[in-house]
Amino acid sequence: MSAPGVSTPDVKPAAPAAAISVASPLPGRLIPLSEVPDPVFAKGLVGGGAAVIPDDDAGVLTAVAPLDGKVIKVMPHAYIVQHASGPAVLVHVGIDTVGLKGEGFSVLAQKGDQVRAGDPMISVDVTLVRSKNLSMCSPVVILDSAPDAIESPESGARVEAGGRLFDLPGQ
Repeated sequence: MSAPGVSTPDVKPAAPAAAISVASPLPGRLIPLSEVPDPVFAKGLVGGGAAVIPDDDAGVLTAVAPLDGKVIKVMPHAYIVQHASGPAVLVHVGIDTVGLKGEGFSVLAQKGDQVRAGDPMISVDVTLVRSKNLSMCSPVVILDSAPDAIESPESGARVEAGGRLFDLPGQ
């Protein structure tokens, strides 16, 4: 409240926050989480999101940060980046790739790093992973979100690494 006769500058309500775009970590074909060959991801138990399947002829790929933020966790096969506004996004490169114990992967980022969408996080030898009869289907999930937190992408759409995958909800 202002005192009578005292002018106050116009106070404008805060503009709504811009939507936070989540970038694809890898180039390839988009699929909804429901099609991921792992029930934990397919049922949305980790959170809502989408997945990317690299091309059949992919060799060594560099998986990139899905959004601007802080690296909360990084392992050879997966990483989590948390946006300053709170949401954290998990990128899991391949299915059951934890069993490779880092074989075919190189970690490029470190826990605590501040990254921008598109920054290199890990590299993966797609040919090696597939030679072990493992899927390269790579879920990108908003942690602790509802399974239907985002609109599922159309299966088969093409995306490039760093290209828009989906927007975080409620931003």
